[in-house]
Amino acid sequence: MTIIEAIILGIIQGLTEFLPISSSGHLVLGQAILGIEQPGNEFEILVHLGTLGSVIVVFFKDIKSLLLSLNSKKTQMFVLFIILGTLPAVGVGLGLKDLIESLFENINAVGGALIFTGLVLYGSSFIHRGNKNHSYFTSILIGCAQAVAIIPGISRSGMTISIALYLGLSAKEAARFSFLLAIPAIAGAGILTALDVSGGFHIPIPIALSGFICSFIVGVIALKWLIGWLEQGKFHYFGIYCFMIGIITLVI
Repeated sequence: MTIIEAIILGIIQGLTEFLPISSSGHLVLGQAILGIEQPGNEFEILVHLGTLGSVIVVFFKDIKSLLLSLNSKKTQMFVLFIILGTLPAVGVGLGLKDLIESLFENINAVGGALIFTGLVLYGSSFIHRGNKNHSYFTSILIGCAQAVAIIPGISRSGMTISIALYLGLSAKEAARFSFLLAIPAIAGAGILTALDVSGGFHIPIPIALSGFICSFIVGVIALKWLIGWLEQGKFHYFGIYCFMIGIITLVI
C-alpha cells in the first residue's frame, strides 16, 4: 500500500463511518478496486480509530457533560444504557471473530450486506418520528443492531440510528446515542486488534499516519453533515445509495 492509497482509503473511511453506507464494506470494495492486498485488518482498525477521534471532537460537549455529571442519577442511567448497548457487539465480536474476518475478503457477502443496509435505511422513511426516552429495552435492541453491523457491508451508524428511529426516539437523540455508543465499540476493536498483532505493527508509519489523519479530518466533516441531513429527514436517501452499490457489486 502506498501513501496515496492510504489517503484514499482514509477519506473513504472518514466519509463512510458516519454516513450510513458501511465503512467496512466500502474499505473492502476500495481495496479491491485499487488492487490492494493488505493482510489482516490492521489498516481498517487504524482508520476506525481516526474516526473515533472525530466522534470525540464533534460530541466533546456531550462527553464533557457526562463526565462532569456522573453523580447524577440521569447520567448514571445513560452510561448504563451505553454499557448495555455495547455488550452485544462484544459477544459477537469475540465469538465470531474468525468468521467476520473471512467476510472482509468476500465481495459478494459485502454486496448482499449493502443491499440489506439499503432496505433498512429506506424503511426508516416510513416511520413516524417520535420523542420517546431510552430504556433497557431500546438500549439492548440498538446494541444488537450495532452487533449485526460488525459484518462488512452493514452500516453501524445506519443500523443503530434506524433502529432508534423505529423504536420512537427523536432523530437528534438517535444520532447522539449512536455515536456515543461507537466510542467503546471502536476503542475495544482497536485494543483487541493491537493485542492480536504478532511480530509488531506491519504498516509503515507514514502510511499509517496518512490513513489515520485523513479518516479523522474527513470524519469530522461527514459527521456534521450526517447530523444535518438526519434532522432534515433525508436519512433514507443513503438507503438508495447502499442498495444500488450492493446491486452493482453483485452484478460486477
